[in-house]
Amino acid sequence: MATFVELHLIQNFAPSCLNRDDTGAPKDAMFGGFRRSRISSQCIKRAIRETFSNAGLLKPEELGIRTRNLVAILEQKLADQGITDATSAIENALATVELKVKARTEKSGHTEYLLFLSNNAINELAGVIASHLDALQAGKGDREVKKAIDACIGSASAVDVALFGRMLADRKELNVDAAAQVAHAISTHRVDRESDFFTAVDDWTKDKNDEEADAGMLGTVEFNSSCQYRYAVVNLDKLIENLDGDAELAQRGLQAFLRASVLAIPTGRQNTFAAHNLPSFVGIAVHNSQPISLANAFEKPVWAGEHKSGLAAASVARLQSHATQLSQAFGLDLGLQVLDLTGTWQGEQAKDLEALLTQVDAALQSGR
Repeated sequence: MATFVELHLIQNFAPSCLNRDDTGAPKDAMFGGFRRSRISSQCIKRAIRETFSNAGLLKPEELGIRTRNLVAILEQKLADQGITDATSAIENALATVELKVKARTEKSGHTEYLLFLSNNAINELAGVIASHLDALQAGKGDREVKKAIDACIGSASAVDVALFGRMLADRKELNVDAAAQVAHAISTHRVDRESDFFTAVDDWTKDKNDEEADAGMLGTVEFNSSCQYRYAVVNLDKLIENLDGDAELAQRGLQAFLRASVLAIPTGRQNTFAAHNLPSFVGIAVHNSQPISLANAFEKPVWAGEHKSGLAAASVARLQSHATQLSQAFGLDLGLQVLDLTGTWQGEQAKDLEALLTQVDAALQSGR
């Protein structure tokens, strides 16, 4: 049976526009018949990947890069080895594994789509190209070279590649099934969009005696304020498999994922709103049943009057009630361990995030 590690967060954001749609408005969705604020899973995963690096949770060699500019990256790595004019060799190397390169206005071409590769794999690929430079420049890469390049491209040795997966449209056998699933965050309550009218004042005007400031720009920006429910789950067995059986790296990767998920905040319009608000509630479940989201706790929107301490506290109370209902109705042991800053959760609680993560690690070691 697979071991699932689930994350349930309640996070109250001040007025913000953390994740925008194509019109520049905050993303939203209908849920339970009411409009909710939404932060997309892609946005959340991007913030988590950046936190891996920015917070020093994982080493560069344990992470990957998602880019269309692989040719330029390899050119730089080969130049560091004293190899110049390697563009044709690089493009021929990628062509041997059916990764096409398109011309662009810049010096180097780019791949047809984003490639998600480990940093180690890119270094190894540069080594393969350097070792077979003459043959690749002449477009004569043999089966041995193709096999070596395949091994580099197909590697999922980076934690973020193993967690979030990879799809190569032209080489499906090199795809990586994600070990983690991340839900779109939705508000526990209904929301209305609000609009901020702003002016940018011109600091220098022709008539210095003019008492009326000169507005150099006028505009509006839409925003909202919401208490979000966030859910994610990691299949630990799949993570270990994706990392070629490296259980120790998988364990560190899982701990980094949990910590980064708690700390990561999207960057959308933060210069305008500075909504750097950490979660009010962190619940982590370790069990062997199946992934179980608790989003339906909020099918009926929460309202602030439900609890004397406000929306976040009301959301936590609703979450615990729903988790208890599911456990009793379906005979589940969700193994939920929590850190609650609202003072609402009834039952055992960790004193801080470090204690919570230690409890989770202990549960995994005991083979729950």
